Amino acid sequence: MQQRSSVGKLADLLRQELDRYSPGGKLPSSRALVERFRVSPVTVSRALAQLAAEGLVVTRPGAGAFRARPRAAVQPAGDTSWQEVVLSADHATDLVPRTVDASGVTVSLAVPPPGVVEFNGGYLHPSLQPERAMAAALSRAGRRPGAWGRPPLEGLPELREWFARGIGGPVTAAEVLVAAGGQAALTTALRALASPGTPVLVESPTYPGMLAIARAAGLRPVPVPVDRDGVRPDLLADAFHATGARVFVCQPLFQNPTGAVLAPERRGEVLRIAREAGAFVIEDDFVRRLVHEDAGPLPRPLAADDPDGVVVHVGSLTKATSPSFRVAALAGRGPVLERLRAIQVVDAFFVPRPLQEAALELVGSPAWPRHLRAISADLKARRDAMTGALALHLPELTMPHVPSGGYSLWVRLPDGTDETALTAAALRSGVALAPGRPYFSAEPPAAYVRLSFAAVAGTGEIAEGVRRLRAAWDEVRGR
Repeated sequence: MQQRSSVGKLADLLRQELDRYSPGGKLPSSRALVERFRVSPVTVSRALAQLAAEGLVVTRPGAGAFRARPRAAVQPAGDTSWQEVVLSADHATDLVPRTVDASGVTVSLAVPPPGVVEFNGGYLHPSLQPERAMAAALSRAGRRPGAWGRPPLEGLPELREWFARGIGGPVTAAEVLVAAGGQAALTTALRALASPGTPVLVESPTYPGMLAIARAAGLRPVPVPVDRDGVRPDLLADAFHATGARVFVCQPLFQNPTGAVLAPERRGEVLRIAREAGAFVIEDDFVRRLVHEDAGPLPRPLAADDPDGVVVHVGSLTKATSPSFRVAALAGRGPVLERLRAIQVVDAFFVPRPLQEAALELVGSPAWPRHLRAISADLKARRDAMTGALALHLPELTMPHVPSGGYSLWVRLPDGTDETALTAAALRSGVALAPGRPYFSAEPPAAYVRLSFAAVAGTGEIAEGVRRLRAAWDEVRGR
């Protein structure tokens, strides 16, 4: 973080000094900049690269950096108003409108302004990411013979084998495809299994990104309520019967946002109900590697107990590593595998081989189990710090379930609370929240917010964030 901050500061200083040089004029050498600003050669190189990307500087290997010549005058903007008519007319023939509200996704992807506590994040804070191990893995991967060549379309055999072992049961490497992250894998699965205009059963509440995928594909998300033991089988059976759906998407382990784990007695029921309906279950096993230290043994993926090919399994490395480490598994048994493969190839060709090689290097290194043990302990400490702070400063809020895995808490607000107003007040107080409404595909039963404890710097920042949230709460409640 410190290095990134230094790069930005140096880029600002160099940007301010560019007027000293005529177009085409040479800037001081990298060595001179290192000595003058007392920064590292890497910082100088990255700052110059940033200015080059902005079109302000031109770098020439062996010659140095030069002020870029002025750009041509910007052409006046064209008239794009015609697109409103075309895009609106397009919707008239759609069985389901494909206009996508991505706000629920962007809330967890957006970087808050400086000084704002990030309770809305969906990824590990950089201090929790295995940055050194990933850098070393990428470096080793880049030196592997053929690392920059074209990989097999299905993915590297060794990586597919590693994913298959992690899933367990009857799943083999031949039934695993390597995908570019969990979101891409879910997109492929939904496109493969459901036709536009048809219903797809989803947990309620559920991950907003999955709802966005479904709507972008022209599908109709139908909610099936979740309690602290996961999806309710009786309501799942009713939903299949009422809608004729052929796909159910679920997160059996540490469900997002509730943190629920599908109870042992419900696992077989879910598979039986789907099989009798002639339907697939898309299992999004997204945070299996973010288990907390006190969780105890984890249940196997549903795919491990499914010999009949009912389950299409998605499992990703991203949540346990970095938002940019987008490597995932997409597994299916039977004829569906070929359809999954065909759609993935058409959409993306393949996952870049250097990234697959880096994944193999990372998960095969001694640093990988050490990292998993470290985040297991750290996430538990953060969860406990947040639940303790909420109980102390905001006893008005309730937590239906405290999870033993994942990275967030699902918090119910008192009846009558305006979650939009609270979210806005919290941001004014310096803390970013994820409002609950985007997690529901239909009208929500109550007001909620999701609070992430993994995207912040540590337990001290959690305590400060909850104190700020108390101030926002008092503002909204008129105290």
